[in-house]
Amino acid sequence: MDRLRSWLWRYRGRILAGFLALLVVDGAGLLVPLVIRDAIDRLARGEGGLLRSGLYIVALAVIVMAFRFLWRYFLIGSARLIERDLREKLYRHLLRLPPSFYNEHKTGDLMAHATNDIDAVSRACGFGVITIADPLFMIPVAVGIMLAIDPHLTLYAIIPLPILTLFMLGFGRVIHRRFEIVQEGFSGLMEKVRENVAGIRVLKSFVQEKGTERDFDRTNRSFVDKNMALVRVWGLFEPLIELLSGTTLAIVLWVGGVSVIRSSITLGDFVAFTQYLSMLIWPMISIGWAVNVIQRGSASLVRINRLLAVAPEITDPPEPKPVRGSRIEIRNLTFRYPDAAGDSPALSNIDLTIEEGMNIGLVGLTGAGKSTLARLIPRMFDPPPGTVLVGGIDVRELSLKELRRTIGFVPQDPFLFSASIRENIAFGNPEASDEQVEAAARRAGIHDEIVEFPNGYETRVGERGIALSGGQKQRVAIARALLLPARILIFDDPLSAVDAEREAFILRNLRDFFRSRTSIVIAHRLSAVMHSERIVVLDRGRIVESGTHAELLAHAGIYKRIWDLQQAEKEVNDGSR
Repeated sequence: MDRLRSWLWRYRGRILAGFLALLVVDGAGLLVPLVIRDAIDRLARGEGGLLRSGLYIVALAVIVMAFRFLWRYFLIGSARLIERDLREKLYRHLLRLPPSFYNEHKTGDLMAHATNDIDAVSRACGFGVITIADPLFMIPVAVGIMLAIDPHLTLYAIIPLPILTLFMLGFGRVIHRRFEIVQEGFSGLMEKVRENVAGIRVLKSFVQEKGTERDFDRTNRSFVDKNMALVRVWGLFEPLIELLSGTTLAIVLWVGGVSVIRSSITLGDFVAFTQYLSMLIWPMISIGWAVNVIQRGSASLVRINRLLAVAPEITDPPEPKPVRGSRIEIRNLTFRYPDAAGDSPALSNIDLTIEEGMNIGLVGLTGAGKSTLARLIPRMFDPPPGTVLVGGIDVRELSLKELRRTIGFVPQDPFLFSASIRENIAFGNPEASDEQVEAAARRAGIHDEIVEFPNGYETRVGERGIALSGGQKQRVAIARALLLPARILIFDDPLSAVDAEREAFILRNLRDFFRSRTSIVIAHRLSAVMHSERIVVLDRGRIVESGTHAELLAHAGIYKRIWDLQQAEKEVNDGSR
């Protein structure tokens, strides 16, 4: 309850109203046996008034109906609002976490937190709270009335309560531990399904349906086994309560029946007493439910809080400065990934200045550090202090939101949302007009293909853009970046899935566009950067060459070797046509 209290306190007004309505329902229910006792005693004395007693019971039933609706509306409704708030808090937190976090955590586990765990917390805040509050009122009042009817008989009735308390304490701890294990199993199961569905084409191409089916069967059976371990504990709890309740009722019937025969209590008192005893059975069972539900919610909230406790590595400075230009400076930059194995840095002693409006090309062999350098400028990863500056200011001192709005970034593997082509292009600028969207698509060389689709720009691209080819996805991503009011453009090999002829066409379209912006084009094909004002060559995280296309060819270094290999490959391809 300590873990849940802070969330319940947010809606204390609604919860208080729900509790008051619950008290009215319980109070009305507790009056019914007294009305029946009075009616039975009148009947035993040969008196009338049964109609009046019947009307009282009907009136109490109407009150119970009305206020039961109210407590459900307020208490269950509050639980749903808490569920909404917790899910939004978790989602906002996930948006603030850096890419390194997602390298270490599985998507299926995060989805389990956002679905199953939050649902368990919601149940604990709703039915869990109700099943605790109800007995807290019902048991003392019912026992008090029973004491007024016959103290001696009441002692026999409450014998199981201390035993029940001990059972609940022990069972609660076991349920908490086992439910955490169940939730971890659910996370693994969800991740298994997500991964296999996402990789269904690879799975089918390697004919691994049977293998993955066996693997899933093992994971599924393990999850069921963990659930059954929990079910065995919970399945034993309720029968024990019913056994204790049934034993108590048998004792009361025997002792109470003797008291009625001896005229120690009236028949009406005995009937009322047994009704109150029956009313105690549900609160005792509901306490068991409460232990189960609240322990599950507590275990889930521990898992969620563990995730919320992960501090975002990349945040705004206390007093962020505005971006004042698009000049990029890299000063003696050495960078290692936080979770990288070994001592070799991804980048070493990088010094580079890119003036406003300048277009540079960034090339090198695979693993040279090109993409790493590109990700440090918009702070996808945090560079060391004072090593990366935009507009003369350290990027760590800039407003994170403003910095990233200043930069149009196209990654190697573009991600498209399951929406229309228009929505994907306008993702960073939702207010863009149709004309602006189409102009961006023309510059990216994708407009002619879009209009050939049956629904044109309204064509749905499917999950991760599955309805488009690799080259089409890259060009949609380029159009998305061109539509931003960005002063800096970073293209991380965005045309790798496009043929050389179309690549040249797109780059010609972009040449005028680049003149008014600072731009970095990373490429494996040197033809994509040969017209850049300056070309920087990286090798093993270091700048080894820099200059224009002609200067680098004359230098006869790495750039020239790559150029010669690509030209030879081109001649072979041209000759085979």
